[in-house]
Amino acid sequence: MSSDTLVRQILDYGNRADPYPLYAELRRTPVARQQDGVYAVGTYWEVQRLLHDPRISSDARNRDPRAGGPPLPQEDDRLPPSFIRLDPPEHDRLRRMVNRPFGPPHSPRRIHDMRGELSRIVTGLIDRFPGNGHVDIVDDLAYPFPVTVICKVLGVPHEDEPRFHRWAQAIVAGLDIKPGEDPEERIRVAQAARMELGSYLNDLIEEHRRAPGDDMFSALVTDTGPDGRLPAIDLVVTGVLLLIAGHETTVNLIANGMLTLLRNPVQLKRLREEPGLVVPLVEELLRFEPPVQFVPSRTCLDDIEVAGTVIPKGAPIWLFLAAGNRDPERFQRPDVFDPERRDNQHLGFGSGIHYCFGAPLARLEAQLALTELARRLGDPQLVTDPPPYRTNPVLRGPRHLPVTFADLMD
Repeated sequence: MSSDTLVRQILDYGNRADPYPLYAELRRTPVARQQDGVYAVGTYWEVQRLLHDPRISSDARNRDPRAGGPPLPQEDDRLPPSFIRLDPPEHDRLRRMVNRPFGPPHSPRRIHDMRGELSRIVTGLIDRFPGNGHVDIVDDLAYPFPVTVICKVLGVPHEDEPRFHRWAQAIVAGLDIKPGEDPEERIRVAQAARMELGSYLNDLIEEHRRAPGDDMFSALVTDTGPDGRLPAIDLVVTGVLLLIAGHETTVNLIANGMLTLLRNPVQLKRLREEPGLVVPLVEELLRFEPPVQFVPSRTCLDDIEVAGTVIPKGAPIWLFLAAGNRDPERFQRPDVFDPERRDNQHLGFGSGIHYCFGAPLARLEAQLALTELARRLGDPQLVTDPPPYRTNPVLRGPRHLPVTFADLMD
């Protein structure tokens, strides 16, 4: 297969269940220019280097339209880009401000102190599993668990979840990359959903300003740190980002994790008997089946030589995290799921300045969910393998994961 058709094959839904043979082909050429102008990179060391290279931009405004590549998902001009779509110093300033109420050094215990409450949420969801011994892991746990958590963290009333679920689905659909499709209508719907969600969050933020609580929105509207107070418009945009990113990727991590365990019953049994195994097990899942497969929105700010190929200034570059995670030049037996893997410096949460903002929370959610599923489901079995997958090639994960079980342990 020629290198300039590989990315189209990866994007093809017919390969969603198992893109890894295609990633192996992609790694044969460290930098593969596609017919549409995209430069695809799939080897571990090259992806790692570029994630740390300040000459690689996340700001779509740096794309040279003459360089080619598919159209980037367009955000509505009435809202500024979120910080993940910005470069330093603006990216660093906004991320620093948002992080103050979320993690170290200013709020080092926020995630740790949520463990008990998160455990109760997982227990409650599993308690409600159907009594007929048939469950959809996605609909019954992998989706409602992180959604409940992100609502709690941000200060969104959980009863409003169905509303932002609809908005989130439309926004994520706007990120789909489908070869040969005119994305105009899909992008228009996504922009409308983003504006509706933004309007909802603007009203919600004002409520938190008038009556602050112990949530992130309240902390952000009242914080006066060294960078000043986060402007209202940036707070709305950040809220949109965190609500969507705060659950979409974690759904995939939990669903991919349970699917992997069901395909590896020895490791599932080990987790049931050794719950402490879950920490390295989740790290191996992030390598083996990462919830974000590739980053399709980078641009070169200068001519950059990578593995003997010069990528020109303004050219679009796609970084295939999932391909790098299975690179045999970096990982021994990369296609084997091994929770005891040493030196597991995976790319599951990216790397560099755009390293996943919510990684500590996602790790904890996956650890709790998978431990309880392993402990409480008696003799779980896949109903369909492979299960039906979501259409999005970037946020790759099962859309449904039907499982049968003999009994539900206390």
